[in-house]
Amino acid sequence: MKIKQPQPFTFEAGPRAVLLLHGFTGHSADVRMLGRYLEKRGYTSHAPIYRGHGLPPEELIQSTPDQWWEDVVEAYRHLKRLGYKEIAVSGLSLGGVLGLKLAYTEQTKAVIPMCSPMFFDNEAQLTKGFRAFAKEYKQLERKEADVIEQELNTLLTNSEPLFKQLGELINEVKNEVDTIYTPTMVVQARKDEMINTDSANYIYENIETDHKTIHWYEESGHVITMGKEKEQVFEDIYQFLETLNWEQ
Repeated sequence: MKIKQPQPFTFEAGPRAVLLLHGFTGHSADVRMLGRYLEKRGYTSHAPIYRGHGLPPEELIQSTPDQWWEDVVEAYRHLKRLGYKEIAVSGLSLGGVLGLKLAYTEQTKAVIPMCSPMFFDNEAQLTKGFRAFAKEYKQLERKEADVIEQELNTLLTNSEPLFKQLGELINEVKNEVDTIYTPTMVVQARKDEMINTDSANYIYENIETDHKTIHWYEESGHVITMGKEKEQVFEDIYQFLETLNWEQ
């Protein structure tokens, strides 16, 4: 069975732009509803898909965090080429890590990390999440159970270098958070099953800006943009964006 591949999106609605970044093993669907919500309120948004994502797990583990970072920078430049001068960035999980990196590397209007890890103490959870993603993908391909199990074991062995690089990226960004002076909204699910939720406190406490806020969502899990409190998350993000000193 051929699986339909997801696509990046750009929703143009006004002069204020938000770059939306998906999570590890995810793709643009992670942030599509948020993009539509902001579009209705006059904000333009663009969501790329990093290399290897939205594809079979064998292709995902051939990509690297350095490539994903290049894809984020290219997405930022895409909005610049479209004429947007002021760009905020909001990212889910890995997308928030990459968004924080963008905040200390490029000029951004604000940064909104959502359920974003700062401690690489959860390799077991990440591996479990990757295994679940890979298994689901292979089930959609209608492979036999014994074939799936064999392919999963090979995948997990071959993915070890990628997880090492992912840990290095998280540590790199963690060590640079205190160089960020961009307005920041930290979003964290209380029932996050994937990351150490103290990551949210770490970001909030170490970011240097005075224009910062932290929001906890008591009933949400890791993929907060698709969970039961998503509408509240979207509204809070919109209200935060409205506090910024936009030129237009």
